[in-house]
Amino acid sequence: MTYRAPVSDIRFALDEIAAMDGLKASGAFPEMSGDLTTAILEEAAKFANEVLAPLNRSGDMEGCTLEDGKVTTPKGFCDAYAKYVEGGWQGLQFPAEAGGMGLPRVLGMAVMEMMQSANMAFSLGPMLTNSAIEALLVNGTDEQKSLYLPRIITGEWSSTMQLTEPQAGSDVGLLKSKAEPNGDGSWSISGQKIFITWGEHDCAENIIHPVLARTPDAPEGTKGISLFLIPKYLPDENGNPGERNAIHAIGLEHKMGIHGSPTCVMEMDKAKGWLIGPEMGGMAAMFIMMNSARLAVGVQGVGIAERAYQHALAYAQERRQGRAPDAEGPAPHAIIEHPDVRRMLATMKAKIEAARAICYLCAVSADEAEHEESEEDRAFSRRREEFLTPIAKAWSTDVGVEVSSLGIQVHGGMGFIEETGAAQHYRDARIAPIYEGTNGIQAIDLVGRKLGLHGGKAFEEILEDIQRTVEDCSTSSNPELPELAKRLKPAARAMKDAADWLTSREDRTDALTGATAFQTLAGDVIGGWLLCIGAVAAQRRLKEGEGDTDFAESRIEIARYFAETVLTAVPGQLDSIRLGYERLPDDLALGIN
Repeated sequence: MTYRAPVSDIRFALDEIAAMDGLKASGAFPEMSGDLTTAILEEAAKFANEVLAPLNRSGDMEGCTLEDGKVTTPKGFCDAYAKYVEGGWQGLQFPAEAGGMGLPRVLGMAVMEMMQSANMAFSLGPMLTNSAIEALLVNGTDEQKSLYLPRIITGEWSSTMQLTEPQAGSDVGLLKSKAEPNGDGSWSISGQKIFITWGEHDCAENIIHPVLARTPDAPEGTKGISLFLIPKYLPDENGNPGERNAIHAIGLEHKMGIHGSPTCVMEMDKAKGWLIGPEMGGMAAMFIMMNSARLAVGVQGVGIAERAYQHALAYAQERRQGRAPDAEGPAPHAIIEHPDVRRMLATMKAKIEAARAICYLCAVSADEAEHEESEEDRAFSRRREEFLTPIAKAWSTDVGVEVSSLGIQVHGGMGFIEETGAAQHYRDARIAPIYEGTNGIQAIDLVGRKLGLHGGKAFEEILEDIQRTVEDCSTSSNPELPELAKRLKPAARAMKDAADWLTSREDRTDALTGATAFQTLAGDVIGGWLLCIGAVAAQRRLKEGEGDTDFAESRIEIARYFAETVLTAVPGQLDSIRLGYERLPDDLALGIN
């Protein structure tokens, strides 16, 4: 199935919802311009459409192989990776002084969305390399930055993120990997890691492994964890790959999806490595990588949802089945004429646009938090980024699963058959709510930390902005927009009521019982709010005669559909949030002996 990057939708979200152009005022992006953004998006779309997308199905069918410790990726992946490096895509969002293009993170997220849509299995590798770059920029020594950053920012060398062990998943404090000092500033690290994405492959000449391990006499739990940099090949005196290090892939995970992505079991036997950051400062260093990856995984959810939607839309226009109500011409008609099929497609489209808006707003907030001129503005943006990150990761990846499931439903029985390709999108999407902290962990973070962060200021600021959008919609001359306000206002009130209840609980288990339901509600409301911002911008375009009027009208229609089907249901979610721990079924009801 052919993929076409939705450049117009992406550009609208960047310009009108995330307000990326506001970053120009910071002076941090002197090369940034509308023409440059257009050129980058068009070139990225060309790369995604013509290079990555054709390898998506074949990569899924072929998968990866491991022989004598060497992983072979599917046919075409290495050539695609070479073109990725040649295009300079890895360094897009990183500082020019470190070898990057010096452009905003949010633009990097837009490019990453296209690549995840085109080929999620391939794009996982570059996504994790981004996280390692973030960690080295903050915590790397001058020597590490000089030796490693130029090579991984170009993509010539790739990187992983090695956290998980068989007994230590999300609870990394249980890890057993050990690091012993060598007496020369280096360490010998031994242990085993599982679920390591792109842990071994044949596309880059070297692989850098950030690895969590415990030093001698370190305390138990997370306080005793350190982060180490272990290269696959030890750099020689010229910085080129030299001696093979004692870190190897000993197995490939057999997964439900993302078959083209080599997910490895990695073993270290006194592998030589160096600290990233201070000893026993591993958790802080890890969260630099993790927060970067969480937003990127949210974008991944948007990307796979977009791919599933395009696949389902094309099928619905081609497949002829039954007589559609009020349709003209002899039966059978294209199934897109059937109201329920059109309803599913509308749901898919509306939720994709909402998830895209949430992720892009989170990314532009991260850019502003780093580059805004005043400390007050930086603090505001940091609060917003922190608040939105768990929602961007969790809500968007849930949307990826929901939309890819609906895509199978649109296909009917053919969707359950692998040959159509619709099932692959669902199989690929299903991992995203699990990794980089399961969506349940994101909900715990949102309710347990982010709601009360800075005295609840971040949440209050969101509510204030929503109220401003309600007023903008209420006073619009377009009769559709006041209807949006009628749906957004009570939904926001329900979100506030839910937050008040959760933060007032003396028993923490009550709040945690409602955390996931609240996270869903918050994503619904914030997604709806951002679509309303888009509708206001679209109405301005219509009034000023700017751009494609059909496209502008479609933004209003999508916002209205989301408001009528999602925002209207928000107040009804309050009871499930207020359920409380005592209302969960007891052991007997759950069949626990």
